[in-house]
Amino acid sequence: MLKTRIIPCLLLKDESLVKTVKFRKYNYIGDPVNTVRIFNELEVDELMFLDIFASKENREINFSILEDIANECFMPLSYGGNIKTLEDAKRIFEIGFEKIVINSNAYHNLQLIEKISEYFGAQSIVGSIDVKKDFWGRNSLYSHHGKRKQKFKPDEWAKNLENSGVGEILITSIDNEGSWNGYDIELVNSIVSNVQVPVIANGGCGKLNHISEIVQKTNVSACSIGSMVMYQKKDMGVLVNFPDRKKLEEVLYV
Repeated sequence: MLKTRIIPCLLLKDESLVKTVKFRKYNYIGDPVNTVRIFNELEVDELMFLDIFASKENREINFSILEDIANECFMPLSYGGNIKTLEDAKRIFEIGFEKIVINSNAYHNLQLIEKISEYFGAQSIVGSIDVKKDFWGRNSLYSHHGKRKQKFKPDEWAKNLENSGVGEILITSIDNEGSWNGYDIELVNSIVSNVQVPVIANGGCGKLNHISEIVQKTNVSACSIGSMVMYQKKDMGVLVNFPDRKKLEEVLYV
């Protein structure tokens, strides 16, 4: 296993995989279970599934598709998408997922994280933060798939999540997501420097050098990748893939 984890982040809409650009338009990718089979063959270390419209549309968790995914998958799994209660978390873990990801529902119920952390341990929860720059270039915090602006500053909210019991933080740049232009290094550093828990960088990775850059310039523990494993190249067709492990080792251990 690589020292810095490389985690494909797969976006669910209903029972299909999609890929978004800056949290707006999305393209159909394919069937999540078939995609898991491909990642099994590619010997990926970890997968993350996020139901991107579940909280926004206040939809119930699709436990059926999660069961199908878990039954097929050989690697550790995490899931995020409108997790509201400890009972939701229990059922997701019973299905076979190792971690849950909580974003929107934490803003009005931090006790949810506290309850789950007390019951399952901090290592079971990833606190997710979505950030978009305003007209003046200042970072603003958003929930519900980028639709609701929140009053907290990103680094302040990251500390709140840590204090409530998350074991990791996923930080996503909405402006960079799906862009292939690289991670927002300044944003990631602002979170990493303010918390003690591991941080996962997300949004913008388009080539191996972007992974090398974020690892060298920040203290992230993991890099989340989306477009890079869903397409052949930018503006080209769907091709589920994963970077060659030897090439990953080269950029991570320079």
